[in-house]
Amino acid sequence: MTLNAALTCDDGQGRQVISAAWKLIAARYIVERHQIGAAILDRDGGVHVGLHLDAMVGRAAVCAEAVALGVARMATNAPLVMVAAVRHPKPSETAPARLVPPCGLCRELLLDHAPDLTVVVPGPRGGSVMPLAHLLPHKYVGSKWASSHVRS
Repeated sequence: MTLNAALTCDDGQGRQVISAAWKLIAARYIVERHQIGAAILDRDGGVHVGLHLDAMVGRAAVCAEAVALGVARMATNAPLVMVAAVRHPKPSETAPARLVPPCGLCRELLLDHAPDLTVVVPGPRGGSVMPLAHLLPHKYVGSKWASSHVRS
């Protein structure tokens, strides 16, 4: 399977994370096991990938973005700057692979750990880069961490 027009981006860093996410899911796709690959870019240029882990009990499933975040945090303390996720089509689907935005839970989690993170989202001509906070305008802010850790 080759990279399609929906997986392009005018932004160079966007192309980098899309490509890394695509390569991972293209290599590791298993029906009803792994459908999404994600990649996170850190400020030092490191790219950290994660694979969606499905489960029989839906709540036990883990999103690719959460796995990529854990991988990134195991590798570096550098600020995280961009994330992208690519969904592999099921065998019954005729549409090609496509960019997907993070789910609500991942938006919360990613912003907890990287308040300035940008995200590549699907657009009419491929990927578009925007602050992740724009996808979650009313983020929950609790009292667990110091307020300097979380942006409002």
